[in-house]
Order: sequence, then structure tokens, then C-alpha cells
Amino acid sequence: MKKTALITGSSKRIGRAVAEHLASDGWNIIIHYNSSGERARELVNLLSKKYSQQRFISIKANLSEEDGIKSLIPKVISETGQISLLINNASVFNSGCIADTNYELFDNQFDVNLKAPFFLMRDFANYCKKGVIINFADTRITKNRYDYAAYTLSKKCIWELTKMAAVEFGPDIRVNAIAPGLTLPPEGKGEEYLRNLAKKIPMKSPGDIEEIRKSIDYILDNDHLTGQLLFNDGGENLGGNE
Repeated sequence: MKKTALITGSSKRIGRAVAEHLASDGWNIIIHYNSSGERARELVNLLSKKYSQQRFISIKANLSEEDGIKSLIPKVISETGQISLLINNASVFNSGCIADTNYELFDNQFDVNLKAPFFLMRDFANYCKKGVIINFADTRITKNRYDYAAYTLSKKCIWELTKMAAVEFGPDIRVNAIAPGLTLPPEGKGEEYLRNLAKKIPMKSPGDIEEIRKSIDYILDNDHLTGQLLFNDGGENLGGNE
């Protein structure tokens, strides 16, 4: 029986690349989206044509709202029967130092980046009983830069949650995290933007989606790995010429 993965925020960017990669390895994929319905449907059609023996469906859920969070896993289970991999990839990334952060900004970062993964992990454990969870953190968690204060704090918390869940859910569910660095430019920015930033990190170049794929494979292939964080950041977490 083919395995099924739920990837949040998988209609574009890193989530889409992960979905395409897992599909090429024989997985059925649940493509979650919020506002990118057209992209999600296009990806479903693309993968369905390419891998006709597998199943691909898209599901909409607003992870900034309680109803969207608590309905997602049950809806997926009702449509697929079972899932064995949850990848918490969806996130929001908004700037604001502590002094300039209002309640709306704070709540939005924490609802999507921490609250949603928390309860999706809870529901995965209660409904699915066995499997693997992969959370996406950020290399920023090793620093105390305050330009994206609420975002960075939410990602620091997702790493702590990863370790806590690994202890609680083991041995039946393994929980690990990946912390990307300079991988894809922000909306409206180009590759040159990343290359300039990368001059300050040890590897002197941006990362690539391929490294993310390799980290996913490493986690999935290592049955004794849990509660760990893989930095895909070219050494940025180590510090450098900042």
C-alpha cells in the first residue's frame, strides 16, 4: 500500500518542491493550501498525469483560524483513510521589531507558525497513531535578531515543540525539524538578493531546494532519528561576518 503525506502550504515554493519530490518516490500527496487554490489544483493535475498510479488531492484550510486547524486532519483521514507523514511547512513571515509589533501581527505569526503545527501534531498522533512528523523551523532561531521578532520567536518555539513531541510520541511517531537558511528569495526579490546575503555565511552561496529534499530523505530513511534539527543553511547558524 502506498504511503500518504500531508504537506501544509504545498501549492508553492518549498512545500511544492517537497510535494513533487515525495511524489517521485511513490507517495500519495495531500496538497494543503489556503489562498493559492489555482496553484494547488494545477499541481494536483500535474502530478496525477505524471504518476497515474498514485493519488493527489488538494484541501483548503485557513490555518490562522481554529476551525481550519481542527478540521484539517479529520478531513484528510475521511478522504484518504490514513496518512503516515505530516510536514508542517506552511508559515507566514512578516517583519516587525518588538516595539512595533501589534496584537494582530503577533497573533498571525503564532497562529500559523506555532498553534497550527501544535494541534495538527496532536491530531496526527490521536488519529494516525504511527508515522513521521517533520516541522520547518528557520536558521534564525539561533540568533536574537529582532527585525522579525514575532516570526523568529514562533520558530524558536516550533523547535522546542519538536523536541517535546518527540519525547511524548515516541517510539511510534518520530518528530524532527529542518531549519532552512537562504534557499528561495522573498516575493519580489531575485537570486542576486540571496547571493549578496550569502557572502556573510561560511559556504558563501545560497542553498538549494535539492538540499531540502535530501534532508527530508535523511529523516525518512533513518528510523532511529527523532527530536533532531537539521540546519540547511550553509553554516549560517554558526555565525559569520555579520
